[in-house]
This record gives sequence, C-alpha cells and structure tokens, in this order.
Amino acid sequence: MATHGFPRAARVWRPADFERVFAARHSAASSGLVLHAAPSAGGPACPRLGVSVSRRVGNAVVRNGWKRRVREAFRRVRRRMPPADYVVVVKARRVPSGAAGARLVEDALVALATRVTGRRGFVGG
Repeated sequence: MATHGFPRAARVWRPADFERVFAARHSAASSGLVLHAAPSAGGPACPRLGVSVSRRVGNAVVRNGWKRRVREAFRRVRRRMPPADYVVVVKARRVPSGAAGARLVEDALVALATRVTGRRGFVGG
C-alpha cells in the first residue's frame, strides 16, 4: 500500500457501500466525529474510508475543508487502523486548523477505529 495519495481502492464511494457500513450498526463517537465501521467487503484487506458532511455543518467551503482534513488524516494513519470499511460523519462546525488540528483528527480516527473494531460482535478486521 502506498503511503501517499488516496487511491480509489482505499475509498468507500458507492452508495451501496455506505448503506452497508451504516446497516452494520457499529459506531463510536468523539467530539465532532462519528465513525461507523463494517467488516471489509471482500477486496483488499486494507482500511477504506468514506466521508459524510451534512449541510448543517456549514457552507461548501467548510464541508470541503472537513473532507480534506479527514482524508489527509486517514492517509497518514491508515496503516495503524484495523482493516475494515469506515465512514466518518462530521458533526462539528469548525474545522481544526494547523498541525495541532491535523494531529487531533488523526488521533481521533485511530482511537475511534480501535474502539469500534475491538468491540464484541464486530466480525472481521
């Protein structure tokens, strides 16, 4: 797996995949982020990410800022995450900025992924 970029194989992008992850009903939340997870649907045994940011969070600039921040954090920490399909739902309005903000999102992703995949009942990963 390459350390740079966000290849299509590392993305949850089909609506059916989003529905499957939400239907699995495995989630964990922190301040501003909710991480949903499901065992990988065949394919590569690496973590895959989808991002959902509602209009309630803010205008297009804010929503796209969140998407960039979450994708970049995932790109940096995906080797530390258990293999599964993840969908991050953003609830916070303010995008964390700077290196401290990047580290905050990275740490949240790893902690939430570890928490949700380590629960009893989560098969896979």
